[in-house]
Amino acid sequence: MIEISDIRASLAQGTTEQRCLAVGLAEAIKLLGCLPHLIDHIELKLRSIDARRKNDVHLVLVIRIFFCADVHEDELLARVPERDKRRVRVVKEKYPLPVPHLATPPAPRPVIVGAGCAGLFAALTLAKAGAEPLLIERGDNASRRKQAIEHFYQTAELDPESNIQFGLGGAGTFSDGKLTTGTKNPAHRRILEALVAAGAPRDILWDAKPHVGSDILPTVVENIVARIRELGGEARFRTRLVDIERTGGCSGGVRAIRVETQADGVAQEELIPCNQLILACGHSARDVFELLKQRGFELERKTFAMGVRIEHAQSAIDRAQYGRFAGNPALGAAPYKLVAHVGDRSLFTFCMCPGGEVVAAASEPEGVVTNGASLHARAGENANSALLVNVTPEDLPGADPLEGIALQRACERTAYDLGGGAYRAPAQLVGDFLARTASTDSGAIMPTYPLGVTWTALDNALPRHIIDTLRAGIPLLGRKLKGFDATDAVLTGVESRSSAPVTVVRGRDCVAIGAPGLYPCGEGAGYAGGIMSAATDGIRCAEAVLRELANR
Repeated sequence: MIEISDIRASLAQGTTEQRCLAVGLAEAIKLLGCLPHLIDHIELKLRSIDARRKNDVHLVLVIRIFFCADVHEDELLARVPERDKRRVRVVKEKYPLPVPHLATPPAPRPVIVGAGCAGLFAALTLAKAGAEPLLIERGDNASRRKQAIEHFYQTAELDPESNIQFGLGGAGTFSDGKLTTGTKNPAHRRILEALVAAGAPRDILWDAKPHVGSDILPTVVENIVARIRELGGEARFRTRLVDIERTGGCSGGVRAIRVETQADGVAQEELIPCNQLILACGHSARDVFELLKQRGFELERKTFAMGVRIEHAQSAIDRAQYGRFAGNPALGAAPYKLVAHVGDRSLFTFCMCPGGEVVAAASEPEGVVTNGASLHARAGENANSALLVNVTPEDLPGADPLEGIALQRACERTAYDLGGGAYRAPAQLVGDFLARTASTDSGAIMPTYPLGVTWTALDNALPRHIIDTLRAGIPLLGRKLKGFDATDAVLTGVESRSSAPVTVVRGRDCVAIGAPGLYPCGEGAGYAGGIMSAATDGIRCAEAVLRELANR
């Protein structure tokens, strides 16, 4: 195949896949000097927006051309004008190493704890290989989880086991479903194709900043579970890990797990034999980290981040990013990604949700946690993003590996108190925050946090170095994106769960140090930072399990 990059397309030319392909075909014929009948088919690999010049916003395409068998690609490359040679290359597909397929399912079967993106793709990989895995999830399936979240929003009655953090699909299901990643891995295409097969929009296959949307993701993850079951796997919900038994007490490999299943309000415990345990519990399963510490597994502190959510009018962000082209349907709601350096600290945006809302992401009683989400259309009036500062291991007192969790919990409970209870969130206008004045009412931007906000000052909600970096960094970000430091932009606290503050230490074989059979996996274990990287790590751990089983 031949790949052609840097193909310019107008906004009108790039509104659909077919229009993009038409532009790509014309460019291929022009550059390669080949006749259309020599082309078997073409694929759109990437569609991105070039908005560097606000008076010339356009699209940039990358396409792949697949030729008939008797075409010599090197001869076609020789025809490319010298000025265009950097844009054209022959691509040899690199396929991942073959995954062992088991002749018979292992006994005992592999167990995956956690049905977030890491756990789902670990289970799907094992199921495809004939391992008939057991997937357990402490929260509900997607439909019941959605009901639990809606009940929380309406009544302020939190279900600690089924919420924005816990349940099928993990935290990513209700945070827009952004699929961008800064890494390259052959598994990424497999993940995207699996999501499309499960009902995700097809444009995630080529969009430079793909997303699914929190209105579509529940159906997608339900379909992935259905596929796991079709392949012989099992999935159980409302089933929580409560213990891990090891051979030799606290020094050997995994031999069984103990789970607690809730059914009709009745809890039942069960001991499940298990020699391969993929632990994909997510960054908010604090009780699991406490269990690991108690059972002698090796844990380490890691850098994580905390801060607030910031909201602007989406129309203002569109104008700042796209100028006079703002509102064009080919562009959609504009995203941003910003960073400012303040001394030896950095302030950065994370999980930016165009046309979205701030969500209530608490998973523990009397703690306020914020996150962001968008529906697929991204048609909401506000844009929101996490605005974060790192917390390093050196920022924490003592030597306890779980000290970061203690800090998160303390900030969440302070936010609950500042909000006045009932999971209302503390909020402050940017202008007041910069002026060190408590807010008393909203400006032009109406906050979207679903349980309501209490206008106040945020200084006591977060560590001093985070507040100081926010105060110094927001004006710097305003220089990079016009209006970012607008006085009526809304800060809502606290954003404390962007990543795990602890790592479950593992080796290059994905096995926990000193604990054969345990595979710490995904964002909660400290090995991923978003949907794509977590799903990739799930596949990586599943393949490590399969290699171990095949070598027996």
